[in-house]
Amino acid sequence: MTVSSCNTCEPVIDRNRIAGLVKDASSSFYWAMRILRKPKREAIFAVYAFCRAVDDVADGPIELEVKHTALAGWKREVNALFDDTIKPAPKFSIIQALKQPVHDYNLRREDFLAVVDGMLMDANGPIIAPSRDELDLYCDRVAAAVGRLCVGIFGEPGEKGLLVAHHQGRALQLTNILRDVGEDAKDGRLYLPKEYLKKHHISFDDPQEVMAQSGFATLWRQLADEAEQEYEKTYAALARCDKRKMRASYIMADIYHLNLKRMQALSDEQLADPHLNKRLVGKAEKLAIAIKSLWA
Repeated sequence: MTVSSCNTCEPVIDRNRIAGLVKDASSSFYWAMRILRKPKREAIFAVYAFCRAVDDVADGPIELEVKHTALAGWKREVNALFDDTIKPAPKFSIIQALKQPVHDYNLRREDFLAVVDGMLMDANGPIIAPSRDELDLYCDRVAAAVGRLCVGIFGEPGEKGLLVAHHQGRALQLTNILRDVGEDAKDGRLYLPKEYLKKHHISFDDPQEVMAQSGFATLWRQLADEAEQEYEKTYAALARCDKRKMRASYIMADIYHLNLKRMQALSDEQLADPHLNKRLVGKAEKLAIAIKSLWA
C-alpha cells in the first residue's frame, strides 16, 4: 500500500485484497497462516496487512516529514480503533478489518503501536550499527510485537504464548538480518550490532564495505549462534503450548530455521558475497513444511 492510498483508503473491507497483499509480500507467512480456519486466517492477514502498510511508509522514497505525518496518522487510526471517543472513527480499510479481530481475540493497542514505533525507527534511519540494546528493542517492535498479536489469535494469549512471541520474534528477525546484510547495505542500512563490529575490527562508515572485511564471517556466525539459541528457546516454549493451536508458529519457525541452517552451511566466502541469494528455502519446500504440520 502506498502512502497516498493510506491517506485515501475507502471505508470498505476487502478481505480478498488483504489476502492478496499478504501472498504477494511473504510466501512464508502466507502458507503458514493458510492452515488456520477462516476467521483466524482473516484476522492474521489483517494484522499482516497493517504491518506491511506501515512498513511501506517507513521504506517509501518520501521526505522524513511526510513519513512522520503518515505514521502519526496510523497511530491515530489505531487509537481510534480502541477508543470510541476519538473522532473521526477509523477510516483506513485495513484498520476497519482489524475491528472484529481486536474484539474477538482481545488484541492489545500497545502491540499495534509498538509496530508503528518500530517502523519509525527505520523511517528515522537508515539504521547503521545499532547498539545491542537498540537492536533488541527493534526486534521487539517489528517482530515480537507482531508475534504477540498472532499468538492471541492462535488461541495462546497467556504467558506461554507470549514467551513464544518473545523468542520467535527475535529468531525470525535475526534470521532476516543475517540473510539481508548485502541487500540492506545497498539502502545504506546495517543492523549488525555496533559492539560486535568493534569486537571484530570491522569499520562501518560505509555499510557496503562491511561484508568485504576479514572479520565479517566470524561476526556473522556469532550472531547466527544467537539466532540458533532463540530458535531453541522458541521450540521449548512451543512445547509448553497447545500444538494444534500453534501449528502456524511451528511452520514459520521451521521455514526460517531451515534457511538459517543452510546459510550457516555456506563457506565464509559465500557468506561475504553480497550478490549471493541467501533465500535458500524455496516455495515448494515451504508448502511441504506447511502440509507436513497438518499430520504432525
